[in-house]
Parts: sequence; C-alpha cells; structure tokens
Amino acid sequence: MNNEQTEQAERAGRNERVDGAGRKVAVVTGAGSGIGRAVALALAGAGWSLALAGRRAEPLAETAAGAGDTEALCVTTDVTDADEVDALFAAVRERFGRLDLLFNNAGTFGPGGVPLEDLAAADWRAVVDVNLTGAFLCAQAAYRQMKEQDPQGGRIINNGSISAHAPRPHSIAYTATKHAVTGLTKSLSLDGRPYRIACGQIDIGNAATEMTERMRSGILQANGELAVEPVMAAADVARTVVHMAELPLEANVQFATVMATTMPYVGRG
Repeated sequence: MNNEQTEQAERAGRNERVDGAGRKVAVVTGAGSGIGRAVALALAGAGWSLALAGRRAEPLAETAAGAGDTEALCVTTDVTDADEVDALFAAVRERFGRLDLLFNNAGTFGPGGVPLEDLAAADWRAVVDVNLTGAFLCAQAAYRQMKEQDPQGGRIINNGSISAHAPRPHSIAYTATKHAVTGLTKSLSLDGRPYRIACGQIDIGNAATEMTERMRSGILQANGELAVEPVMAAADVARTVVHMAELPLEANVQFATVMATTMPYVGRG
C-alpha cells in the first residue's frame, strides 16, 4: 500500500470521505482577495479541492489560477442573498458530492472613520447583512449538507476578528457583528455536536491585505492619535486555518487568535 492509499485508509477509519481525486472539499467565501485568497491557496497546497465564492467572477478566476492543478469551482455569490447561497452549495454538491470545510470569510468593515452619531442606518444594515446574516446563511447551508451527507460531518471555521474582543474607534457596526460571530460560532458548535460538525473561529489582527492598507499610513487609536501599526503576512493566517481544517473531527480549535506580534491589542486603549 502506497502513502496515498494509506492516508485514504486512515481517513476512512476516521469516517471521513475524500473526493475521487483523494482530496477533501472546502468552500471559501470572500475568496477573490485578501485572507480568503490566501487561505484558498494554502488549502490548495495542502491537497484540498476548492469551491471559491465571491461577488466578482474575475478575482475568483485569479485565485483559481493561482491554485495550480487543484480542482477549483468558482461561483459568484452574494452571501446576503439566501437564494444565491443555496445555489452555491447546490453547485458544490453537484460537482463534488460532499463538503468537508466551510471557511466563512466574507466580510466588510463598512464606511471607515464615521463617528457613531453620524453612521447611517443603511450603512449599519449593510455591515450586518454581510458580516452576520451572510455568515449565518453560509453556515446554515453548510450545516445542512454536512448533516445529510454520508459519512456525516464536517467543519466550519468562522472569520472573527480582534474586534470580536476589543473595538477600534468609530467601528460600532463592524465590532458588533464580529462579537455576534462569536455567538454564531458557539451555537454552531453546540448544535453540530450530534452530527460530527465542528465549528471554530479565527480572530485575526492586522494581516496585510487590501482591507488593512490604512494601517501602514496611520489609523486612529483609542487616545485620539493616529499611529502606524505593524502588520503580518496573510500567509501566516492561512497556515493557521489549514491547521484547524486538517484536524480530525474528534478535535477542534474552538478559538484561535493570530495577530501581528506588536500591534496594539493587549493593552489597547
């Protein structure tokens, strides 16, 4: 028996399935850029098949191209639209026949630097729709599929944030939704127990992506000053997600914090 056959036999013994190419299957939302792209490429490097979801087709295709020989299904998806989310997971079932991982990553910070008293209700709702409702809709669809498939089970990893613990100034919508994602993670973990569905959360601080460009030029601190903050490579976050994803379903990283070592978080404010 060669190494690949041995690995598949071990997975079968753990009641895990792989696709026809010997790969486990992951859905990554927000896969067209930033953390989503970094995680998708890291999963591809670890031998996973991918379903890449995002609002724009071209960035998804660029991520798929970077994944080399990995089988990658690109599905343009607005995670705030329940019908589009259902279509995404139907496409995954049609292509791969199963689902092992959802990296629930799509998110938005919303309008930056807007004081609480000036935040428009529409801007509040837009952040809630993506960060919370979108995360719920994707988790619900993944949960249904993982519960129904044979063998049963899978893993959901939610992208939280340092802001799930400590806010930045003028970030009430983002911070509130990221605190809510923690509640989503806990409820999914509890409700998933009978069906071998594990759920964990990664809280990320200052990964170098398009979303954190302003860290390099100066960002408002709790004392009212602007300060340049250190960042870390998105690939460092991706390695952590892969570690969480590849644990057997009998083990789970419930919460992980990955941050730029010297960013102002411990002792923030």
